[in-house]
Amino acid sequence: MKRFIATSFLSVLAISSVNAAPNNVGCGWGSMIFDGDKGTGSQVMAATTNGTFGNQTFGISSGTAGCAKDGVVQKNAAADAFTGANIEKLARDMSVGHGEALETLAELIGIADDHKKSFFQSSKDNFSKIFTSENVTSEQVLSSLNDIMAADKTLSRYAV
Repeated sequence: MKRFIATSFLSVLAISSVNAAPNNVGCGWGSMIFDGDKGTGSQVMAATTNGTFGNQTFGISSGTAGCAKDGVVQKNAAADAFTGANIEKLARDMSVGHGEALETLAELIGIADDHKKSFFQSSKDNFSKIFTSENVTSEQVLSSLNDIMAADKTLSRYAV
């Protein structure tokens, strides 16, 4: 079931954000119109344009509108999107060191089965360092988690 959830999530993410550029909005007409513009407003407008007109999906399937048919969903993007959508479930799971959301995050990060026990325990032991406030963002959670993994000899191979 956990692998199904992770696979389903990745499939949805692939449809919506294949070949995502550093501008966070992927390909499509919006990305072409706002190409080179900086800031949150431009990114929101580009993403809205891409999503509203459904041109990103068409561009991916046809290889047009700045999209590539053979794009790759980045592991970090998938983990970030999942964390953002499931931050409360992850907080609960990390606080006890187990759970479906934590298992799914481990899958998205690429934690090997024989290292998951260490990952789960580390997330529990470092919960207060990962969830530093009620308003913590998914980026902050993943950054803190990455720092914790980097300092652990077993988990350091998964840190970016």
